[in-house]
Amino acid sequence: MQQRKLGNSDLEVSAVGLGCMGMSFSYGPAVDRQDMISLLRSAVDHGVTFFDTAEVYGPFTNEELVGEALSPFHGQVVIATKFGFKLDPNGGPKWVGLDSRPEHIKQVAEGSLKRLRVDAIDLFYQHRVDPDVPTEDVAGAVKELIQEGKVKHFGLSEAGAQTIRRAHSVQRVTAVQSEYSLWTRRSEAEVLPTLEELGIGFVPYSPLGRGFLTGKINEHTTFDSSDFRNTLPRFTPEARKANQALA
Repeated sequence: MQQRKLGNSDLEVSAVGLGCMGMSFSYGPAVDRQDMISLLRSAVDHGVTFFDTAEVYGPFTNEELVGEALSPFHGQVVIATKFGFKLDPNGGPKWVGLDSRPEHIKQVAEGSLKRLRVDAIDLFYQHRVDPDVPTEDVAGAVKELIQEGKVKHFGLSEAGAQTIRRAHSVQRVTAVQSEYSLWTRRSEAEVLPTLEELGIGFVPYSPLGRGFLTGKINEHTTFDSSDFRNTLPRFTPEARKANQALA
């Protein structure tokens, strides 16, 4: 497995990472826990060292899964997790808004540390930009966590070029994660040139178009009622049929 350094940082990861969300959340029912633990450990055996999760996946259950599965590999793998959603106070599986207030960021970090069974979070992304909290305040909160030794690197997910610049001016941004594939290319116009200029790594997620580019999905495919692709316009039967040539 080839390795990559994220931007100008010292954070080195495998060229192919493993997004863990679908093991517990969003792409249909959660898969058998022991099967997923075996899968995660097999990924390490095959050279994968970069794993992605988030508080909101479950919520909580995906971080717990990743923490248990990768606990034998501390110091050998990089785990990225995320903050920024306001969870359902009634314990439901959906979020009810955004929340990147500094005090909330620090609360999320404490929970993630316990669930992931680590002393420091390798890469802590803001999951989505919160329009109600200045980007500088978000970056400042993560900077304090880095100074306290609870976080190693700061990242942003689905952020625009100006947000990236503002955050980077307060705390160095190691990586930006955005959806990017043959049918999702909006990062090319402004985000990628900005990252190259500032020396920030780019982590593309859903490179296979949320499964569409595997060639296994057509207009007749049905998704489980809990699969969030049911809510995406690109996955209507008409859109899937029209885009079939891509796959």
